[in-house]
Amino acid sequence: MKRELHIRELINRLARADATSAWRGDLNPTQRAVLSYLARANRYSRSPSHVAEYLGSTRGTVSQTFKSLVQKGYVTEQKAQMDKRTIRFDLTDKGALATEEPNLMSQTMSNMDDQTKCELAASLEKLLLGLLKENGGRAFGICSQCRHFSPRQGGGHCTLLSEDLSPSETSKICHEQDPA
Repeated sequence: MKRELHIRELINRLARADATSAWRGDLNPTQRAVLSYLARANRYSRSPSHVAEYLGSTRGTVSQTFKSLVQKGYVTEQKAQMDKRTIRFDLTDKGALATEEPNLMSQTMSNMDDQTKCELAASLEKLLLGLLKENGGRAFGICSQCRHFSPRQGGGHCTLLSEDLSPSETSKICHEQDPA
């Protein structure tokens, strides 16, 4: 078997095993993935289209997922002041708690040494970036690692959006991120 095929099969099998373990309580794997994304995304990257792009899903699937998450009390919907067509979703306390629940993949990885985890993360990031480049996708990088980020006392500033960022926002992922 070619090494590339073997690696692909391992990644796919890991993804399926992780998804299977995500069926807990009243949440399915897609709902958990959306909650996880929202927990990591800045306020400018929480629209249904951003979530769909990040997860490689359709807007329809993500819209239905958000409807369910709102009904279950995991997220709230916020309409923009200037343009009422623009929607942003935020985690509720219940949603934030759901993202902190232990999962089988994380528990298994916690038994790995730090060097192995760093090497695995670096290899998977390189693979993902290559795949995104081939497909014309976005990387959704960290705000503080963006060329538009300017550090400031008490957080930072996004020069692209002309917005100040709180300290916690500087470590969030952003749809507009352009590596420095």
